[in-house]
Amino acid sequence: MQQRKLRDLTVSEIGLGAMGMSEFYGETDDEQSIATLRRALDIGVTFIDTSDAYGSGHNEELVGRAIADRRDEVQLATKFGIRRDGGVRLIDNRPEWIREACENSLRRLNTDRIDLYYMHRRNPEVPIEESIGAMAELVDDGKVRHLGLSEVSADTLRAANEVHPITALQSEWSLFTRVIEQEIIPTARELRVGIVPYSPLGRGELTGALEISDPADFRASLPRFQRGNRERNLQRVERLKEVAAEIDCTPAQLALAWLLAQGEDVVPIPGTKRIAYLEENVAAAEIRLSDAQRRELDELFEPGETAGERYLPEGMAGVEL
Repeated sequence: MQQRKLRDLTVSEIGLGAMGMSEFYGETDDEQSIATLRRALDIGVTFIDTSDAYGSGHNEELVGRAIADRRDEVQLATKFGIRRDGGVRLIDNRPEWIREACENSLRRLNTDRIDLYYMHRRNPEVPIEESIGAMAELVDDGKVRHLGLSEVSADTLRAANEVHPITALQSEWSLFTRVIEQEIIPTARELRVGIVPYSPLGRGELTGALEISDPADFRASLPRFQRGNRERNLQRVERLKEVAAEIDCTPAQLALAWLLAQGEDVVPIPGTKRIAYLEENVAAAEIRLSDAQRRELDELFEPGETAGERYLPEGMAGVEL
C-alpha cells in the first residue's frame, strides 16, 4: 500500500472506516470486525477512522482492542461533537466538552494520543475560533497530533485554519455526492488541507450489489434509498458496472479509483466489516484510469443529478454546504 500526505500527516492511500462495525448497517460481529481491522494493518491499511458517536463509544473500544499491540503502526483518527443525551441527538462544540470528550476517547481507545482529531459536526452557536482553540490546547498537551473538521463550509474551514493548521477535512464525496467540488475542495487545497472522503461507495450503492433487508439498516430510511429515487440512481450504477467490466475490475474498485485520481491529497475511507471487501477495496489503488474513462464517469455522475438527499432533514441540518 502506497502512502499519501494529509498536510503533514502521512497515511495509507486508502483508509478504513470502522463505523459500520458498531451500528447503522445491520447485524454486527465484534470478532469479525477485529479480524478485519487487524487484516487491514497486515496489508498496509494503517489509517483507521472511528468516532465517539459510533455505537455510543463501542466503536472506539472495538478499535482500541484491535490495535492494542500494534498502536505504532496506526494513524488513528476519531471525532467528537455528536452527542446522544437521553435519546436526543445534539451537536456540542463547547471547549469544556471537547476536553472531556478527548479524555473519554483516549480511555476507550486505550492510547495516550490521537493522531487526527476531528470536529464531527459544527454547532454554529459556538464560535469556531473557540472550538479550534480548545482543540489546539490538546495538541499542546500532546494528547492530539493533528486537527480535522468534518462537513464544514469553505468559510468555516478558512476561519478554523487561521486559529490552528487544519490537517484534514472529512466530508462525503463519491460519484453520487459531488457538491464539495464546487467551493470546499478548492478552498481546502488553497489552505493545504487534505481531503478524506467518507461514504466513497455511496453507502454501498456504488458496489452494484447492495441489498437492504436488515431492519436495523438505517439506509432504508434515507431519501436516496426510497422508491423512485433508488431506481433512478441504479440506472447509472448499471453503466458503472459496464465500465468496470471493460477494465476488469469491480464497480466498487472503479468508484474508489475515480476518487484516488482526483489528487494526491485525497484519501478515501471505505467502511466494511468483512475481510473480503477490505481486500477488494485495497486493490482499487492499483487501477489507473485513462483521461477518457475519467471523463465518462464525470459525465455519467454529473454533480446534482443523484436522486434524493443523503440524509433526512435533521441529518442535513448538521451539514454545512
